[in-house]
Amino acid sequence: MTEVLVPGALTLAQLRRLCCADPAPAALDPTFRAGIRAAAQLVRRAAEGEAPVYGVNTGFGKLASTRIAHEDLATLQLRLLRSHAVGVGEPLEPRVVRLILLLKAASLARGHSGVREEVVDALLALHNGNLLPMVPCQGSVGASGDLAPLAHLALPLVGEGEVFYQGERMPAARALQQAGLQRLRLSAKEGLALINGTQVSTALAIDALLASERVFEAAVIAGALTLDAARGSDGPFDARIHAVRGQPGQIECAAAYRALMANSEIRRSHLEHDDRVQDPYCLRCQPQVMGACLDQMRYAAAVLVREANAVTDNPLVFAGATITQDSLLSGGNFHAEPVALAADALAVAIAEIGAIAERRIAMLVDTAVSRLPPFLTPEPGLNSGFMIVHVTAAALASENKSLAHPASVDSLPTSANQEDHVSMATFAARRLQPMLRNTAHIVAIESLAAAQGVEFLRPLRSAPALENVMRLLRSVSPAMMQDRSLAREIEAVHRLVSSGAIGHATEAEIPELLALRLA
Repeated sequence: MTEVLVPGALTLAQLRRLCCADPAPAALDPTFRAGIRAAAQLVRRAAEGEAPVYGVNTGFGKLASTRIAHEDLATLQLRLLRSHAVGVGEPLEPRVVRLILLLKAASLARGHSGVREEVVDALLALHNGNLLPMVPCQGSVGASGDLAPLAHLALPLVGEGEVFYQGERMPAARALQQAGLQRLRLSAKEGLALINGTQVSTALAIDALLASERVFEAAVIAGALTLDAARGSDGPFDARIHAVRGQPGQIECAAAYRALMANSEIRRSHLEHDDRVQDPYCLRCQPQVMGACLDQMRYAAAVLVREANAVTDNPLVFAGATITQDSLLSGGNFHAEPVALAADALAVAIAEIGAIAERRIAMLVDTAVSRLPPFLTPEPGLNSGFMIVHVTAAALASENKSLAHPASVDSLPTSANQEDHVSMATFAARRLQPMLRNTAHIVAIESLAAAQGVEFLRPLRSAPALENVMRLLRSVSPAMMQDRSLAREIEAVHRLVSSGAIGHATEAEIPELLALRLA
């Protein structure tokens, strides 16, 4: 089934469908074609006129005062792509490149960039033909657009650069020929419109945002299982406590914990015989911490959905009956500060999810607090149990703290100080996936540790939702009553966390309770 792109009206649900390994073909809503044509016609008239128009008949950046001869305008756009395609590092993931192609097409199709329909159609043809440009991950400072990566994205349109096609990395010219696609010949402003914009940083941030949903959900479930393993109190999850504070994420997380822990035999068994007045914060304050993270993720989601629908190149075209001095306006929508700040907020949330999970692992292996066998092994001393598994989690949590340092507070002037404040949004977004991998591993370790703790409380059973999770965990990792390497099993549970399988296993309404709703 074809996914219809309505420029300016992309939704989070649609972005979730598009940001995957095998999205449906995409097509532009035809009602936008007239606006694209009108803007392109205005740019063509400006190119034929005598007045200097930035990016149409002038140089770029610090060279904006250099006038370009009419016969060189097409060459100007081609050389712009070539000169700016200087990215380095590993290629971006295919799913991210697909999303960039669609975001760029949707932005240009708003009719404020002055490109022809052929440019938008060519971007969609690359996406639909699974002919994916090779886009290096490094080289953008997140202002004046994601210049270098977008230049690599655009070069294949004109038959240059490299692409991944049919499982092979190859020259774009050969791939276009094999796919039966024509090279694009650029007109005035089109090269600039292709590389000006925030689509790379936005796609990277959206990709991480969607992955964070699954890790967050698994972390809430692991925390509930840990609470049962440690025979913690469910009093702190009472709805009245959270209602009087009024923080929406906290209220909804508390409801999710209550749903997960409902009808636990373990909890019922110690209600009348528990001498602990209050649990450690890592147990008791889970709704407060995780709820704040959820609110932060929702803030990031709202910003990124707006940016996915934005027009972010320069200059912008406002087509009318005649060319006036207000028809083509130079501005700064290419500055990706909104994306940088949203990505930084997401980074802090990802780090905090992992940080409190690491504290719960530390609590479980400490017999003085958990009242479980030391390091969760029946023969401590002869066995080390979960001692070094916790060390791994601590290492990952520490690494995340360094990665969570805000990228947006840094700025290095570029282009001979013409571009003197930049957002660093592309790195801000790119570092999120490594952080998510770290946090997903921490949550996987906690899940295994919590399941091990529950084994010492048998024959009592946890809540039905959590017992479903126990069965899933035990399908890849049996209880560990004597030492063995858990490395492969941690990786197996990491896959369950990252794929969303942990959430589905509960058979509870946890995904609905913890959705990234924008309302």
